Amino acid sequence: MGCSSSSTKTRRSETSLRAALIIQNWYRGYKARLKARQHYALTIFQSIEYADEQGQMQLSTFFSFMLENYTHIHKEELELRNQSLESEQDLRDRWDYVDSIDVPDSYNGPRLQFPLTCTDIDLLLEAFKEQQDLHGKLDDLFLIFYKNGLPSERNPYVFNGDFVDRGKNSIEILMILCVSFLVYPNDLHLNRGNHEDFMMNLRYGFTKEILCKYKLHGKRILQILEELYAWLPIGTVVDNEILVIHGGISETTDLNLLHRVERNKMKSVLIPPAETNRDHDTDSKHNKVGVTFNAHGRIKTNGSPTEHLTKHEWEQVVTIFSASNYYEEGSNRGAYIKLCSGTTPRFFQYQVTKATCFQPLRQRVDTMENSAIKILRERVISRKSDLTRAFQLQDHRKSGKLSVSQWAFCMENILGLNLPWRSLSSNLVNIDQNGNVEYMSSFQNIRIEKPVQEAHSTLVETLYRYRSDLEIIFNAIDTDHSGLISMEEFRAMWKLFSSHYNVLIDDSQVNKLANIMDLNKDGSIDFNEFLKAFYVVHRYEDLMKPDVTNLG
Repeated sequence: MGCSSSSTKTRRSETSLRAALIIQNWYRGYKARLKARQHYALTIFQSIEYADEQGQMQLSTFFSFMLENYTHIHKEELELRNQSLESEQDLRDRWDYVDSIDVPDSYNGPRLQFPLTCTDIDLLLEAFKEQQDLHGKLDDLFLIFYKNGLPSERNPYVFNGDFVDRGKNSIEILMILCVSFLVYPNDLHLNRGNHEDFMMNLRYGFTKEILCKYKLHGKRILQILEELYAWLPIGTVVDNEILVIHGGISETTDLNLLHRVERNKMKSVLIPPAETNRDHDTDSKHNKVGVTFNAHGRIKTNGSPTEHLTKHEWEQVVTIFSASNYYEEGSNRGAYIKLCSGTTPRFFQYQVTKATCFQPLRQRVDTMENSAIKILRERVISRKSDLTRAFQLQDHRKSGKLSVSQWAFCMENILGLNLPWRSLSSNLVNIDQNGNVEYMSSFQNIRIEKPVQEAHSTLVETLYRYRSDLEIIFNAIDTDHSGLISMEEFRAMWKLFSSHYNVLIDDSQVNKLANIMDLNKDGSIDFNEFLKAFYVVHRYEDLMKPDVTNLG
């Protein structure tokens, strides 16, 4: 009996061990699949962001092209924003304007009085904490101050640009930083980032935030901010040995050149001076210099060219990204560096979010990938006509089906996002029992709303795809901020735009659509409303049910 009992216990132990190993292997596989899904989601976000950055470069070259060609069409009418700003009222008139603003007695927020003191910083912080639900990036700033202390003579800060755009509370962040700077002008340093640019604000949300929050004075506030941007320093040197600068460094980074730049003349990096030689700008993207606190960046010792740096010197080059939850809730942590003379830099990470603190990894991944797939589908639908032609060229049997490899080739060839399409296929298309893709299912559950049914699909997709660029271009020539553009200007700008962007659409289609959108037939159109007419509808939003798309 003793031997039998012992062998039974041994078998039970072996069974329990095998069960534990099976569970352990299953969990490891489960976690690995979640990590893979998270990786794919982040890859989608990053690929689309990089594609948008390339779009910014294309827009910049378009403005050079426009300066060379548009003047021949409307010599007497061309007044780009950067030129019109030179004729704005002087600083005294602007102060008179600010003083003339009547603050109603019903306003119960902080009332700042000059000269400002540290008490005003506290008032501002407390007011925003009470009024905000901590969405956007304001919560990151609060946490940095909570962990590291408020700016002061003994606690100096360098904020390295990108204070605005993308979040919902950009103006609150800018107010806190500006008030802090006025209280501690020698201890708080604000570098200019690529988003401290009125053209970037048009694309990434800050302009709309200002006009929404300040309906009466918004346009004037934006004009003042444009001048503020131009006077922000390009970079900051700490203790004569650390360069903090936004956008990256290169072998040609020259501190003497940066020191000599008349930065106040650079209203927007997207609109070059009219006399700029375009041939000299071809390498400009390689000459962007550095980043530290609020975007991609570098801290570089000595600020010297990297050609002769030792391995040790090269490794003190550091990238810091301070916006947590950048792509989606739970997607990433933010960080900042604390520098003390004679000591090694210390790195601090954080992630501010109530919603995801207690969520399991599965829920966080679901949220990320749903958002990633949503924006990817919007990219796909914007190229529906081009993709359909590419699919049909591969479909020699006219079956409506392709192999996964053929489908993936077409997707990458048209969209150019450098994504793992084969891995993403099961989440984007229907695959039959033989493993073939029903390629028209690439466009299921989503459509671009047509403002008028007569509009050709190719035209609608093109206007949707370039709507951000077109909005920036039209605002650039809207010198009176009316939001209106004449039909003549619209046609001239479209002709230049389609030529530079190689848009193969007959001008008559655009003219016909513009005439339809001229609702009151006064010869002008509200181009912002015109572009808003082109938007994407997701079928699950129509049905008021959640998106359940998963990756992998």
